[in-house]
Amino acid sequence: MENSEEFTRSGYWYPDAESASTVDVLNLLRRYRSAETAMRARTRVSMKMNETDLVALRFLLREQRAGRIVRPIDIARMLDISTASTTTLIDRLEKGGHARRERHPTDRRAGVVVPTVSSDDEVRETLGAMHRRMLALVDEMSDRERAVVTRFLAGMTSAIEEASDLDQELRDVIRSHEESESESESGE
Repeated sequence: MENSEEFTRSGYWYPDAESASTVDVLNLLRRYRSAETAMRARTRVSMKMNETDLVALRFLLREQRAGRIVRPIDIARMLDISTASTTTLIDRLEKGGHARRERHPTDRRAGVVVPTVSSDDEVRETLGAMHRRMLALVDEMSDRERAVVTRFLAGMTSAIEEASDLDQELRDVIRSHEESESESESGE
């Protein structure tokens, strides 16, 4: 093959794993995100939950494993939703058998929310095999490889969060401008 370099540039030959292009990396990241989205949809269907309920349940399970008490206000803050919406969410989790309300151990005026054992078992059964495969993959990596992946994912996260911050900043500027216009129109 005389012009193997030409084939490589044209994309005719697939690149080695060591020589993946920027586009290849971003396409694999998109593919991962798509696979994760599909997995989350399957989990929601399997557990008969919506996305917010699943995020709340994961939060409850994580906090329970860490030995922390979760009050309804903690869920509201984590999800950035109103207390009324949180009450409705907790009602759904209770009705589905995923969580229950209990008295706060030290403040008798307050309540806490705890995941049920059956819900923890269901999450482990639904996602356990996938999590074991993911852990095995990371465990096979060298310290250097994990450092590179960590830096990459942290950078991608920052790039997305920065865009989100800019979007919020732009919305705030537009809202402020609209409020100023509204005030000046009503004052005339």
